[in-house]
Amino acid sequence: MSYHADRFYAAVAVLAGHGHIKQRLIKAYEENLVAISEDELPISVKQTFSDLKHQMHRVTPLNGEGPICASVRKMSVEEAAECAALVVALHGEVSRLGDGGQAVLPLDGKERRGVPPFLIKSN
Repeated sequence: MSYHADRFYAAVAVLAGHGHIKQRLIKAYEENLVAISEDELPISVKQTFSDLKHQMHRVTPLNGEGPICASVRKMSVEEAAECAALVVALHGEVSRLGDGGQAVLPLDGKERRGVPPFLIKSN
């Protein structure tokens, strides 16, 4: 697995753990995703990750609180669940694309060839 797929997998594992969704979301993002730049990701996930990053940094922190904690604190439980679902969707897409940012398709059951990102339908 690639570095990014590993990071998203670790974030999903945190989200699947115990505790309130808001605490799990904060931990998943801070420990695994905060250091990822959308420019490092495949084209098909850049916008979704950028949207997630914006949601996680949208509130100005108070009293020594970080922007991620402040943003998640202001979210409803439903909004936090939507962000968690984005992390899961991103994990699936990054894992599917693999290291090269290209979808891998079997050819004749043996060979594997990458599909250029511009040919992949994005949402």
